[in-house]
Amino acid sequence: MISGGEVTVPKLFVNNSSGKIGLVGYWDCVAFDEFAGKQKRVDKALVDIMKNYMANKSFSRGVETLGAEASMVFVGNTQHTVPYMLKHSDLFCELPDKFYDSAFLDRLHFYIPGWEVDIIRGEMFSSGYGFVVDYLAEILRSLRNQDYSDRYKEHFSLSSDISTRDRDGINKTFSGLMKILFPHGGATKEEVEELLRFAIEGRKRVKDQLMRIDSTYGNVRFTYLGTDGQAKPVTTLEEEEYPSYYHKSIAEGEDGEIVEAVQPGTPQVPSEPLAPSETVLKEKHLTFQENQKGLSFDTLLGPYLKGAIAITVTDPYIRLFYQMRNFMEFLETVVKHKAPDEEVAVHLVTMEDEFKGEQQKENFEKMKESASSVGVNFTWEFDGTGTIHARHIVTDHGWKISLDRGLDIFQHYEMNDAFTFANRLQQYRPCKAFELTFIKHKPNGAEGE
Repeated sequence: MISGGEVTVPKLFVNNSSGKIGLVGYWDCVAFDEFAGKQKRVDKALVDIMKNYMANKSFSRGVETLGAEASMVFVGNTQHTVPYMLKHSDLFCELPDKFYDSAFLDRLHFYIPGWEVDIIRGEMFSSGYGFVVDYLAEILRSLRNQDYSDRYKEHFSLSSDISTRDRDGINKTFSGLMKILFPHGGATKEEVEELLRFAIEGRKRVKDQLMRIDSTYGNVRFTYLGTDGQAKPVTTLEEEEYPSYYHKSIAEGEDGEIVEAVQPGTPQVPSEPLAPSETVLKEKHLTFQENQKGLSFDTLLGPYLKGAIAITVTDPYIRLFYQMRNFMEFLETVVKHKAPDEEVAVHLVTMEDEFKGEQQKENFEKMKESASSVGVNFTWEFDGTGTIHARHIVTDHGWKISLDRGLDIFQHYEMNDAFTFANRLQQYRPCKAFELTFIKHKPNGAEGE
């Protein structure tokens, strides 16, 4: 680990005076910490040597060419939000000027979106047995001699549009992930596909930003094919969240001002496709990715709840505190979308908690009392059959919303911290992967369609 991200050619590669090999000759991986920072001074000669090394695993010492096997990792912080970077520049905008070079960046196999990485918390650590770090390091070092990059080829193939350099980056990332998660083999087709998509996404993130930086890079369709020959496209999460910003290329005008141009062939879609202003309600199926942000009960469910007088929620998992908080926020959504002079009945069908049933009932009573003051008649019942599993919301004005995760769509966030926006506003919370289906149905007792 190189602290501060600044290093010299002799320290990293070779000292011409002494002939002593640098860090790349001793270590399997060299990590540059605090790599970002436009103010940092960087030797252009270092960048040039790194470009050649990252492409060919070789570097020159005078007239002699040497080789090494060390991988390189660059770690740094962004100063702006993701939508800001996508609108005004790119995801590499914080790099020192000498490293802000398309030929250097094209050598990167994968861009990890650090803003999606959760903060380490105590409950994440295992309480069981594990390897000591030195032993685990030896296992990983031994696995460097093995190649797992062909483990997906039985089921999938990469699109012919993907260049050799892109293909190498995808294959090496996939191989590494397979070594860590399935060193013994035995991965199912679905598990292999998940890792392949992840590997493609990280390389696509690099290439999409290169297209903004250097116009000579052409558009690439990052897709893979199943055994049936059907192409499956891969998108990055920020592409799904901010499509109108993501598909804009950045150019500089004559006076230095930033001019935005939409890439040819890019569909014009709003940055918030689920805005509550949507007036025409349609049957549809929505799929959301792990860690996606910008979602809320208000934008997802609100338009389909508006105008309902009776709503039934079936969800067996409204038991723990965070699940009850989710349901309370659902009630808030109902309140937002009803007229002040209307009353809405909300009925919950759930399961009684085996250990804290009394606390569960007490919390429901508090919700009932609070809801009654704002025109919502909240009632609940415990299903005694133990057979309910499907989670859905049914309204009396003709909509059924099927939720594969119920209302439990958000990742962990600090509920006790009143000064975080993730606590106050749902759209700033990362989500779990989930799906929603909106279905028209005939309300009970209705005649005809």
